[in-house]
Amino acid sequence: MRLADLLIGLPYTCSGSTEQEITDIVIDSRKVTKGSAFVCLCGSRIDSHEFAQQAADAGAAAIIAQHEVQVSGAPVVMVENTRYALAVLSAAYFGHPAEKLTVVGITGTKGKTTTSYMIRSILEAAGIKTGLIGTVGIMIGEQVIQTENTTPESYDVQRYLRQMADAGCKAAVIEASSIGLKDHRVSGFTFDIGLFTNFSPDHIGGSEHASLEEYMQCKNMLFRQCKTGIVNIDDENWKGITANHTCKLETYGFSSQAELRASGERLISRPGYVGVHFNVEGALNFGVDVDIPGRFSIYNALGAIAVCRHFGVQEQHYQQGLNIVKVKGRVEPVPVPGNYTLLIDYAHNALSMENILGTLREYHPNRLICMFGAGGNRARSRRYEMGEVSGRMADLSVITADNSRFENVMDIIEDIKVGLAKTNGKYVVIPDRKEAIKYCMENAQDGDIIVLAGKGHEDYQEINGVKYHLDEREVIADIIHHKI
Repeated sequence: MRLADLLIGLPYTCSGSTEQEITDIVIDSRKVTKGSAFVCLCGSRIDSHEFAQQAADAGAAAIIAQHEVQVSGAPVVMVENTRYALAVLSAAYFGHPAEKLTVVGITGTKGKTTTSYMIRSILEAAGIKTGLIGTVGIMIGEQVIQTENTTPESYDVQRYLRQMADAGCKAAVIEASSIGLKDHRVSGFTFDIGLFTNFSPDHIGGSEHASLEEYMQCKNMLFRQCKTGIVNIDDENWKGITANHTCKLETYGFSSQAELRASGERLISRPGYVGVHFNVEGALNFGVDVDIPGRFSIYNALGAIAVCRHFGVQEQHYQQGLNIVKVKGRVEPVPVPGNYTLLIDYAHNALSMENILGTLREYHPNRLICMFGAGGNRARSRRYEMGEVSGRMADLSVITADNSRFENVMDIIEDIKVGLAKTNGKYVVIPDRKEAIKYCMENAQDGDIIVLAGKGHEDYQEINGVKYHLDEREVIADIIHHKI
């Protein structure tokens, strides 16, 4: 594709010709091949403008820059923002795949992953093949591709959207993180639907956001890049999130002012199933059961319903999709032969542990058991806090290993015990994570709820810089079949 065609719609100046064919778009100078366009990005640690000449020497057909570079052997295209340029170029390079799909973007502090899975589950129940880009990875049909970031770089977003369109997907759901929006990873196209879940302080400081105001402004960007915006009206920040929006707005929540409302919520609990029931009112009217516990699940499900309403989905598809939805590593139930409930969850700090244990306590289990460890080479205070939360809220804490990294597991466990000592909570220490899971299962009583916290969707354990395979679902299966 000609460079000139890739640049359509992007203000720029160029020091040479734009008629050359571009074979690829690259952001790592070490991966430049003959004919590729090298896009210089300004990172928090590295400014790749420094490698522009290296890219030209390797055969780059063009250098895309946002500040002056001294380069010979390749034309330089100057743009205002190279991250935005990367998104525009990538969309064109992959043939504008978003135009072949109905694309949904989800932003919010919490609930993005769960809501995206709910949307996909409902749409798939209705026969609408749906791709997904988010925290747990890329889903295209049965294929799952692991990623580093909640929202990948724009080149990868466009590449995956292209793969989805080619695979016959009709819809795509993207978790639009605040950093992803800030860095223009989802620029270069217009979302058909943008969904806002909730807003609370997070990701402030370091290389993320300078302030709470900037964090909100980044999330706000979605509602100037979508056709229809759907917002949780119960969240007091929704007006700030949608300030200066350019889209049509719709609302959901428990509020009587919401266009799509939830009412009549009640908990559902039986071995292997801890969920909620609620009624949908307003724009739609029916009842649904959701196989994920807690009031927050109602908000996530209602948001998913509000989105899927735009696909002409039938009542039974909402009900079927929400009744079977499972999010890998997010309060994920795993089938066991006993009369108890076993859940895998990603909770790996005090706040997330408090949220999940508080939610499960509402189901009045016979015992609430929490198995967890803590990450090595991280703040020791996190371990104290996790120990204190579990000691206070669980009937039994089973202390074990997580990603110990370059620390001794027993040193980490001693720090967790400092927090446990502030409570009257019972606990046992089993450093080997597989043996800890086995202990939980072999000692489970009728009506217990057991949470294996910390790993969630991760399928590895990092020890001394090496990642060893460990998928808790496989461990549970091996225990059931007496292989452990």
